[in-house]
Amino acid sequence: MTRLRTERVVIIGAGLGAISAALALAPRPVLMIAPEPPGQGASSAWAQGGVAAAMDAADSAEAHAADTVAAGAGTVDAAIAAMVTAAARDHIHGLTDLGTPFDRDGAGGYVLSREAAHSAARVVRVKGDQAGRRIMDTLVAALDATPSVQVLPGALLTGIETRAGRVTGVRIEAAEGSAPVVVEAPAVLIAGGGSGGLWLHTTNPPRIRGQAIGAAALAGAEIADAEFVQFHPTAIASGEDPLPLATEALRGEGAWLVDRDGRRFMRGLHPDAELAPRDVVARAVFAERQAGRAPALDTRAALGASVTERFPAVAEACARAGIDPVGGTIPVAAAAHYHMGGIATDARGRASLPGLWACGEAASTGLHGANRLASNGLLEALVFARACAEDIAATLGPAPVAPALDIAFAPGGRAADPAAVARLRRVMTDHVAVLRDGKGLRTALAEIAVLESAHDAPAFRTMSATATLVAAAALRRTESRGGHCRTDFPDTDPAQARRSRMTLAEALTIRADCAKETA
Repeated sequence: MTRLRTERVVIIGAGLGAISAALALAPRPVLMIAPEPPGQGASSAWAQGGVAAAMDAADSAEAHAADTVAAGAGTVDAAIAAMVTAAARDHIHGLTDLGTPFDRDGAGGYVLSREAAHSAARVVRVKGDQAGRRIMDTLVAALDATPSVQVLPGALLTGIETRAGRVTGVRIEAAEGSAPVVVEAPAVLIAGGGSGGLWLHTTNPPRIRGQAIGAAALAGAEIADAEFVQFHPTAIASGEDPLPLATEALRGEGAWLVDRDGRRFMRGLHPDAELAPRDVVARAVFAERQAGRAPALDTRAALGASVTERFPAVAEACARAGIDPVGGTIPVAAAAHYHMGGIATDARGRASLPGLWACGEAASTGLHGANRLASNGLLEALVFARACAEDIAATLGPAPVAPALDIAFAPGGRAADPAAVARLRRVMTDHVAVLRDGKGLRTALAEIAVLESAHDAPAFRTMSATATLVAAAALRRTESRGGHCRTDFPDTDPAQARRSRMTLAEALTIRADCAKETA
């Protein structure tokens, strides 16, 4: 095993949180490690809705925070919600100054859309559904002009190194497999995305399968809110993997959810109908598909032919699948979209292990609670990327001189078995998806144990660790709340209105008990 030492801060990931942190750390030397080049293969680049921020004079950060708390179903950290929403305007102005072409009206004001569970129109967007892509283009251009950042694409995190309880570096391999390389560093920031790809139906890029969270858990980091996974209610049911997204902004513009007979099924389920919280809409869409009623999004009355111009990503996905959103409806399905859980952090982005920070979807800050408010994901990544960068800089002191690191991967190692990954995704889809029960969760944990015993490649173990944490936390929470729905415990229990925290060691104990029960 090759072992290298650098004084650069190591950042895992190349999405919004990773790039924002690298820019905020400049001119401190940084080594950014990710499977793809910056901006490619990142969930943030695929985000369609936009960034939530109280930009209208009639709106306020306090109202945004209140909506965040309400949507989070009783487990949001109110202090974190206040901190993040108060910083939102500044981040929008900062992105604008960098050149992000947010939609503007004739007077120069930001065009704002309303999404589910927001009490006002406050989602800042780009060309309807291009926000994530265009924000990332802007940040990548800024990154290219920042000489303090060394980028190592084509590398995959497979472990985190510790010594005496402190993080000392990372273990990486070539994305397609190689002998491992250990990079020792003064600080590690995990910004490597969420876990959506652990399910067969997902809107996440193909490589996002919980590896960043799993690597931290394997090192002993505490994981928070692992059971809370948000399923987006309107993934386009085109048969692709991953499924393309039909942004919530379509419903914000007045699009309806209908069954095969054209009946608006959300009207009788929630006062806000199509703009109900995502967990409510996702369960309704899931139920319609289970019943064979072919749920679909109908944009015809609200948008007509303009849908193809105003929402180009949706139009492109429909065209690939032979779907005509102007003349007909768009078939939809609930798909794993955003993991509210992740590496537990404080307000500075510090994880439970000294030397480790986390931001973006890999982190669990307390902002989202049990059900993320629409378009708060990009905002959280921006705010906590800066918080992490500031705290890392304050912790490490003056920036050293650090030459670029020469990393070469040698043949060897064991890549994750595609068949094992496919089986893991099937287990999660069958037993740990929109609807769960104790029997299915115990079955899932037992099957994950069997898979892991037969497939011990480091890259697979990071995935199976996260899957274990999600299923174990879901089994331990004996109620339904937000994105976590137990059919055997359908009610919300006020006594469980708190965040969950779990180490992998605790989850493995629960898993071992389930394996014995099902043996």
